[in-house]
Amino acid sequence: MNDIKQELYNRFVKYVSVDTTSDPSQKTTPTTASQMMFAKMLADEMPSLGFTDVEMDEYGFVTATIAANTDAPAPVVGFFAHMDTVSDFNGKGICPQLHPNYDGGRVVINEEKKMYLSPDTTPNLKLCLGHDLVTSDGTTILGGDDKIGISVIMTFARYLKDHPEVKHGKIRVAFTVDEETGTGIAFFDVKRFGADFAYTIDGGTLGEIDYGNFNADKFKISIVGKNCHPGSAKDFMANPVRIAADIVSSWPENRLPETTDKEDGFILFMGMEGNLEQAILRGIVRDHDLNKFEASKQELQQIINHKLEKYPNAKISVTFTKQYRNMRDVLEAHPQALTVLKKALSAAGVDYKLAQVRGGTDGAQLTFRGLPTPNIFAGYENPHGPYEWLSLDWTEKVFHIMKNIVTELVNK
Repeated sequence: MNDIKQELYNRFVKYVSVDTTSDPSQKTTPTTASQMMFAKMLADEMPSLGFTDVEMDEYGFVTATIAANTDAPAPVVGFFAHMDTVSDFNGKGICPQLHPNYDGGRVVINEEKKMYLSPDTTPNLKLCLGHDLVTSDGTTILGGDDKIGISVIMTFARYLKDHPEVKHGKIRVAFTVDEETGTGIAFFDVKRFGADFAYTIDGGTLGEIDYGNFNADKFKISIVGKNCHPGSAKDFMANPVRIAADIVSSWPENRLPETTDKEDGFILFMGMEGNLEQAILRGIVRDHDLNKFEASKQELQQIINHKLEKYPNAKISVTFTKQYRNMRDVLEAHPQALTVLKKALSAAGVDYKLAQVRGGTDGAQLTFRGLPTPNIFAGYENPHGPYEWLSLDWTEKVFHIMKNIVTELVNK
């Protein structure tokens, strides 16, 4: 491996050794104490890499500056990566496995468990011939989402410190908490951060740029029933468990996560709890198109209205909680971030694709709060499970794209 890829790998191994699994069941920010510990570790390391103004706030957000080394006027650009890893699968004791100079065949994740990657089941491996790949050992996630984003930002800072001939304006960096739960970034101080626009370094395939995302709400359906002895239940009982199941089965099957893709919207029922007294249904609504998004919420309300007629002895209500909105319209109205990024990608020889991510990013919420923030790929795939993998060659491309961005801003 060349020096940049080796540094990226070394930092990545170091950072994933720290468990920073977030916990969506918790109401604190951050949701886990380990994120706070990792934030302090990063903050302590950053001055040695050339960062100034390093701060860690009460929520665990770490911010810092790479000072300008030229008098040429330039916008202040920001780079973000998140510290937490997903709770969907084990994130403790991560042991990355390096697979140098990929030969195009099968990649062994865990021989004992018969866990492999192959071009037949993972088509993007065909793009990685000769690359240095990294996987988990099959017992944990890999943590590329988003420890590799942190690794490339830290490597980039060290490089600029050691290469003052690379002229750049003021750069701001932030490492955020609870991205995976979608709750942390609400506490981030955008005004204090002080960037004109920014980029999150988080996501998949070489050249994939996320400039749009789902509109997203959570919902909670509350069902209060009417209980009695089952032997005398006729025309009296309202069973919350049955009503909840009826609501779930009434949603169209062609508008579920498992039956949709691309820019199709869906409703996901995520959990049900209850008894003969009451029941709770929880889920999420997602759609890229705001009008279709609102129509889905209205349709769910109509289903509930119908159930109220069907089960007159029950009380049923739904509440929606806003999560985030599609950042595409804002970014198109404030195009500087995308314009600069497109030039940086072309200068790095990267063919890019503007994508509508089927999810959300910190960038979506930042964009709606006045900081236009599209997402740059980080080089990992199959996140949130043991088959996650990354290409260090793709991540190295991110390093060069970041360098092109900061130099473009002072040379425009």
